[in-house]
Amino acid sequence: MAQVPELRQTARVSIRSEPTGIPDAREADGPSTPARGPAGPAPTGTPAAGDELSALRRRVTAVLVVSQILGGLGVAIGIALAAVLAERVSGSAGLSGLAPTAMVTGTALLSVPLASVMNTRGRRPGLVLAYLIGALGAALVVFGAVVESFPLLLAGMAAFGAGSLATLQARFAAADLAVPERRGRTISLVVWATTIGAVLGPNIAAPAGRTVSGLGVPTEAGPFVWAAGVFLVSAAVVQSLLRPDPLITARALAPGDHRPEGRSLRAGARAVRASPMARLAVVTLAVSHAAMVAIMSMTPLALSHHGAGIELIGLVISGHIAGMYAFSPLMGWLADRIGRLAVIGLAAGLLSVSALLAGTAGPSHAQVAAGLFLLGLGWSAGVVAGSALLTDSVPPPARAAAQGLSDLAMNTAAGVGGVLAGLIVAQAGYGWLNLAGALLLLPMAALTVRRAVG
Repeated sequence: MAQVPELRQTARVSIRSEPTGIPDAREADGPSTPARGPAGPAPTGTPAAGDELSALRRRVTAVLVVSQILGGLGVAIGIALAAVLAERVSGSAGLSGLAPTAMVTGTALLSVPLASVMNTRGRRPGLVLAYLIGALGAALVVFGAVVESFPLLLAGMAAFGAGSLATLQARFAAADLAVPERRGRTISLVVWATTIGAVLGPNIAAPAGRTVSGLGVPTEAGPFVWAAGVFLVSAAVVQSLLRPDPLITARALAPGDHRPEGRSLRAGARAVRASPMARLAVVTLAVSHAAMVAIMSMTPLALSHHGAGIELIGLVISGHIAGMYAFSPLMGWLADRIGRLAVIGLAAGLLSVSALLAGTAGPSHAQVAAGLFLLGLGWSAGVVAGSALLTDSVPPPARAAAQGLSDLAMNTAAGVGGVLAGLIVAQAGYGWLNLAGALLLLPMAALTVRRAVG
């Protein structure tokens, strides 16, 4: 890791070498302050300097939006038929659910080492590595399907989770250079970009499967061939275009010594413990994600028990995905306009109403659909506002580490929630699962109220 003076020098050099440039400023998130370069004082508060930094922000966001569309497409293509492929390879419908569970587990386990790479080397190396691991995982899934090895398939799904992790971390990369008053909107734009890939992916999974016919690859594994290719393209886009690195640049432009603090997990935990707002942000991200995954994962089963066909189930899940991503710019605007805490409170309210609607719907498919849409909307509010609050609440040296810790918490909570959801539905029913999801929101709501009145 370069020393801070060297990073500042890199930032100054990039003004001359990059098309968009970086102003010679020491604070990327706020007003510029005079800084002395090799040739003497530099006027950092000029309109030209502000224009250069604004252009850099737009460029970084645009690259991340493109990579997010591709990454979301790769994840959605693969996951669409993962359970079906797992059933074919294992020969057991009961084991089919282990494929998505392995992916969530892999996403959680990889979050800390990949956050460590970003913490010490920058966003670009971390995102590229995540996409490459995801591509390797997709290839391993295909190989496991060809040789009919269920353990290999599960190992591949775990590595495939790195692609999902890259799409999660991209929102934080967008926040690195964002000004605080627009941070929510910047994060939400990158989250919104996932909509395109998430909606398109499942619809091209079947054609992707047909492209491998005659190659000795099971049709259900075809989407993973495509996913590997998409992840490689994503890695190439980030490697070639995400320059200069937003995290390294933000540290170089910030005042003081902003070298990363120690080991990623330890530094992140220390930063989160030191800030009540950061603790609330991590709880918000973990609870919102766990409640969403638990309820969403069991909804198709509940609908099928009440006579819904595959087409209707697909429409309900599509509405849920639209709630998750399509309205994230609105949530980002609200987070910047009325505050992070207000939108976290809105998330708790939306998630609670969604649990009430879905849990009491019975045979009413329309009520379940409404509940699932609000479930996605509540998730969007929690993730956008929670991500912005976490970035606001920890110092620059520990941001990448704290963000990696938050993704670990999110995916661990989702993995546990997914497992418990199946057990609750099997033992008590879908209504009780929604009640459990609503009760899970209580700590998040209590902490939000405490921070708001304190």
